[in-house]
Amino acid sequence: MFGKYKKPHAAAHVQPTTAPILSAAAPANGTAPTPLRKPPILAVLPETAAQAADAEKDVKRRQRLDEIKTEMHSRLLENLNLAALETAKEAELRAEITAIVSEQLTELGIVLNREDRQTLNTELFDEVTGLGPLEPLLKDPDVNDILVNGPNRVFVERAGKLSLTDVRFKDERHLLRIIDKIVSAVGRRVDESNPYVDARLKDGSRFNAMVPPVAVDGSLVSIRKFKKEKLGIDDLVRFGAFSEEMAAYLQAAVATRLNVIVSGGTGSGKTTTLNALSSFIDNKERVLTIEDTAELQLQQMHVGRMESRPPNVEGKGAVTQRDCLRNALRMRPDRIIVGETRGEEVIDMLQAMNTGHDGSMTTIHANNARDAVSRLENMVAMAGIEMPLKAVRAQITSAVNLIVQASRLQDGSRRMVSITEITGMEGDVVSMQEVFRFQRTGLKSDGTIIGHFTACGVRSHFAERFRQWGYDLPAAIYEPVAAE
Repeated sequence: MFGKYKKPHAAAHVQPTTAPILSAAAPANGTAPTPLRKPPILAVLPETAAQAADAEKDVKRRQRLDEIKTEMHSRLLENLNLAALETAKEAELRAEITAIVSEQLTELGIVLNREDRQTLNTELFDEVTGLGPLEPLLKDPDVNDILVNGPNRVFVERAGKLSLTDVRFKDERHLLRIIDKIVSAVGRRVDESNPYVDARLKDGSRFNAMVPPVAVDGSLVSIRKFKKEKLGIDDLVRFGAFSEEMAAYLQAAVATRLNVIVSGGTGSGKTTTLNALSSFIDNKERVLTIEDTAELQLQQMHVGRMESRPPNVEGKGAVTQRDCLRNALRMRPDRIIVGETRGEEVIDMLQAMNTGHDGSMTTIHANNARDAVSRLENMVAMAGIEMPLKAVRAQITSAVNLIVQASRLQDGSRRMVSITEITGMEGDVVSMQEVFRFQRTGLKSDGTIIGHFTACGVRSHFAERFRQWGYDLPAAIYEPVAAE
């Protein structure tokens, strides 16, 4: 047996620390072992008696494997030298776990077929080195979001649609242990006195958790997976997020250093759109990015990335986006990109856009372009700045040139539903014009939305600026497109 990662004192037999497991051998006292209580596993009602029997058999098999895994995990923690695992190679560690599990199963007299043994080894490896039951979902490239509502209900989002999975945690303590494993790795804590936490996984995925007593029916976890492959403009056009004419317009807008705000709801694709727009930035420009959770993947040569930091357990050491933004203004940026503006940093962002940092970009939460302007006004008010409303709107009008509205539609698709220019002020009202929009025309029987992208028949307010910078867009791109 391997011994590289085994504790020196772990050769002796260790008594089980949990309840006894169902095994092939009968107990010495002759009584039947009592299986551990398990939460009910959701299953689709079978149509026939044979299917019902198969389903019940599969449930019992899964429960037995869970019981065995609990015992094996306890024994692994007592046998493995956990300090050496950080530098262990995956192949060596898998071999070590397989060997220890095989030895312990033999001692307990438990016989498993090859498939169950392989499943057990894989799940134990995930428990020791990863996030347990969530590990397969994290490795699935089709999963965009993982949503946990207590230990027995784990949902995933694929292609914009939510679906319930068969992934389960043993109980609430098992789920809390996985949460604690994540947050402790980044120097945070979560408990009754601090029942919620926001963190980032090693691969860049965003993690948020709320635990009891705030979470009533069990801990709530959401993981927004980090996309390793960056989607470019061509990819988004091919996926139907927007049209080629809109892409040409946006290229001109970003290259000629218009200040852009990407607006939309949660999960509408704001960050993906911001990433794609950043590809039009010239490689000679110095770009500084400021985010709460680092998600932007800029490919330019001269990029400085900053990330805010929450306070420590003593309530000290916080670094806000506003702190980062103020320092960024002293670092000679050509452009500043703020991952999401949601608070008092809006003041510094608007001032940066107004004081020579043309071409800056950010995202905000809003339902449409008009709401985006209202939200900017509200954030200025919440920052405690005493300014007349007309002065606030004048500041916004001078700073923001373009609002790109992203939306997740009811069929799960994400589209750029509107591109709106801010053209000035008429009295006390911010004047704006919509240049492109997504026009819905119907709904298919399967729920898929029917529609097309079209110009609104309005020539861009910045057409002369585009021409002076060498982006003389043809007048045809502003002509409305009829439905096919």
